[in-house]
Amino acid sequence: MVITEQDLNSIIIECCNGSRKAQEQLFRQLYGFAMAIALRYAVDEHEAADILGHAFVKMFRSLRSFDATKGNFHGWLKKIVINESLDHIKQRSRFTSLELDTVEEPFVNNSIIEKTDAAEILQLVRQLPPATHAVFVLYAIDGYSHKEIASQLNISEGTSKWHLSEARRIIQQKLMAIRTQ
Repeated sequence: MVITEQDLNSIIIECCNGSRKAQEQLFRQLYGFAMAIALRYAVDEHEAADILGHAFVKMFRSLRSFDATKGNFHGWLKKIVINESLDHIKQRSRFTSLELDTVEEPFVNNSIIEKTDAAEILQLVRQLPPATHAVFVLYAIDGYSHKEIASQLNISEGTSKWHLSEARRIIQQKLMAIRTQ
């Protein structure tokens, strides 16, 4: 069942008043949306579930700070899930700082990509090194700029660009290897 924005606001108010039933309802309503975001950053479903658990705890703890005049609830939750995903990735690895003036764009053979389904590509993205994975998802899927990524991850814009280029190169190599088998 899809709830309206008005119903969502009523559930949020009930959650802020401590209603466990409303909290469960909110969790069930938002689980699929939030899990789809977490899966983009996680290496597998178990890691995504871990990220999601932490994100929902943060969401419920800071629910009173949500301000509907500054944006919609889904956007607010998306930011929480992305930030939790990045925190999780940072715990797994350290970002290296590479200062590069120019980044060579790898050639991407579109005919190979067209023959590959989204699930297969997502699996390849999950195999990327953690920092490269995070930058790729932030840039290519969630639409962040290199400046925004650099700020969120405490790296330079050049490092962000390098990670994106590296992700594209690795994915291209893996796709070509799959198609030549």
